[in-house]
Parts: sequence; structure tokens; C-alpha cells
Amino acid sequence: MRRREGDGCPVAGALQMIGDKWTMLVVRDLASGPKRTTELLTMLHPISSRTLVGRLRDMERDAFIERRDLGGNPPHVEYTLTERGLLLLPFIDALKKLGETLSCNECEDRRERRGEYCEACPHRNGEHVHSQAPARRRERDDSIVLL
Repeated sequence: MRRREGDGCPVAGALQMIGDKWTMLVVRDLASGPKRTTELLTMLHPISSRTLVGRLRDMERDAFIERRDLGGNPPHVEYTLTERGLLLLPFIDALKKLGETLSCNECEDRRERRGEYCEACPHRNGEHVHSQAPARRRERDDSIVLL
């Protein structure tokens, strides 16, 4: 994301880092633990792979996420929130509460349309997702995604 010169306002500066459409959704989805690019693509549908990779690069540059290259063939890369990225979780919770208060979206609508609740949903498996407990490892996905 191309950055404009700031005016010295901390609100404007923060919005330049996190104010685009996808950044906070990436943070939301990484709150439950490390994710591979393919997992994020699925979770953030309809984001394009090009947009996602650009956003991940920006977030890595801003020290919100860490990219871990775990090697392998095909390459196995995971993204995780850094300590700085974890500072955004209260903002995610506030946005969630605001969305509920304003009746922006309903959890059951997403469940009906997508077949699942979002990672941040309190209805998902009866657990609060924003705790940084180690995520369960998902089954290995050997599909190839060219980015």
C-alpha cells in the first residue's frame, strides 16, 4: 500500500497502517494462531492472492506480522502476529462490538452464506478466539498456490 506523507496526527498515522479494507481482517484471522497464505485466502474470500500478498508485505514491513519460512517443497510459509500486531487485538474487539451494536452483520447470516462463523465469532465452537493459545495444527495441505 502506498503511503502518503502524514500530517503528524497519530490518528492519521495509524489509519495509514491499518485503515485499508483487509489489514484488520488479516489481524482478526491471525489472532487464533499462525496461518498459511492459502488458509488466509480461504478465510478472507473474495480477496485476490495479489492483494493479500501485498497486504502481508505491508504488515510485515510495519512489524505487525512475522513471516516464517518453514522450508519444504512446495515452500511452507506461515504468518503470525508479532507483539506489535497483538496490540491491535483490543481494536479488533472494539470493532466487533461496534459492528454488533450497529447491527452491521449478523453471525447467523454469515453462517448461512459461508457455512461457518468467522474466527472472531463468539459462537464458534463456544470459545473466545482472541486468546493467544497455541493453535491446533491443521492437516497438511500440499496444494500449490502461485503468488
